[in-house]
Amino acid sequence: MRRSALFFLLMASLDAQTPVNMTLAQAEELALKAHPRIASGAFLAEAASKEVSEARSAYYPSASVNITAAAANDQTTLGAGNLQTSSLNSRFASGVNIVQLVTDFGRTNSLVKAAHFHYQAANDNVLNIRARILLAVRRAYFGVLSADSVLRAAKATLQTRQLTLRQVSALAQSSLRSTLDVTFSQVLVSEAQLAVDQAENDAQASRAALAATLGSDNVPNYLLEDQALPSVLSADVPAFVTAALRDRPDFNLVKNNRDAAYQLAQAEKKLSYPTVSLLATSGAIPDHDHTIARDNYEAAGVNVNIPLLNGGLFAARRSEALLRAQAADNDVKDLAIEISRDVRVAWLNANTAFRRLDVTTQLVEQSRQAVHLAQARYDAGLGSIVELNQAQLSELSAEINAAAAKYDYLSRRTELDFATGSLR
Repeated sequence: MRRSALFFLLMASLDAQTPVNMTLAQAEELALKAHPRIASGAFLAEAASKEVSEARSAYYPSASVNITAAAANDQTTLGAGNLQTSSLNSRFASGVNIVQLVTDFGRTNSLVKAAHFHYQAANDNVLNIRARILLAVRRAYFGVLSADSVLRAAKATLQTRQLTLRQVSALAQSSLRSTLDVTFSQVLVSEAQLAVDQAENDAQASRAALAATLGSDNVPNYLLEDQALPSVLSADVPAFVTAALRDRPDFNLVKNNRDAAYQLAQAEKKLSYPTVSLLATSGAIPDHDHTIARDNYEAAGVNVNIPLLNGGLFAARRSEALLRAQAADNDVKDLAIEISRDVRVAWLNANTAFRRLDVTTQLVEQSRQAVHLAQARYDAGLGSIVELNQAQLSELSAEINAAAAKYDYLSRRTELDFATGSLR
């Protein structure tokens, strides 16, 4: 059922004039399926998984096939260029060489662990991208609902002022009101029309922003389902901070990168350790001169490689890796401080937005009463058109603030969910 709804949204998005009914859950699902940043993060995570296989490959034998043809003077040996006693022979040969690492004293193990941490960090990056996209989708979704509510309030105000203008004009024609009152009423209508035009522009802009967060370059006419207010906000801020330091994917990403850096430092420290390998070779020499007695060969051996001098390369690599790991450790501490700050600020913003809900509701009721009284005074000839104008302006401002307060609170709660790592 959800797939068919998603398919309908995708098809309807091809026509910007077709109204599209959409819930918040559908918008989030569409964004997670269609947004290119999700696919990019998934590909990078898959690429990081190959690093583990690359590092682990050192545990397994390596084999290669060699085919060699050579022409040389008979009964001569290599006399310069290398310290060896191999004879120079004319021959054509093919064979297999096998090398198996016995031990490098844990260097490969450290490299495998570092690759695992990089892979986990890449998966955390995918979760972080998902969280940021969901944050953007919810902000844009609530932005559309807020813009639509402001537009409705502006249109209602325009209708009221147009009605007032008709009444004042009729009274002026009967010489019961002055032409100044008509002029003031016309100004009020013009101001309301400007507010409607601005609200319509904001509504279209908010829909364009929502389309972008959904990973689409089309802007369908979304008909969004309204959202209920969430549960009461808990006052336990330290618990939110603890949850954030446990669940935030970007924090886990930085920690995994730090752990990978320390494992790489361990691996670089073991560069100066010996490596022990088993060697085996076998092949055939179907064509050779008389100095070679056999038509095939086999051999096996052990090789111990002990690094001695390399101009300080290994020491420099070890120091570089350790310094990078220490820098990553401090990055973790810095991000922990930032997350703690972000959670506390997000909680304060959400709590303030929640308190605004009651205040704006009361303000709307009070402004409506003020308009009612100002209208009654004006109709009775006790008040001026300026007084009525001020009351209507206050009512419009209160209506717009009340319309935006609910969705501002929903957005603030979403920001808190993101800050605590619960948005995934």
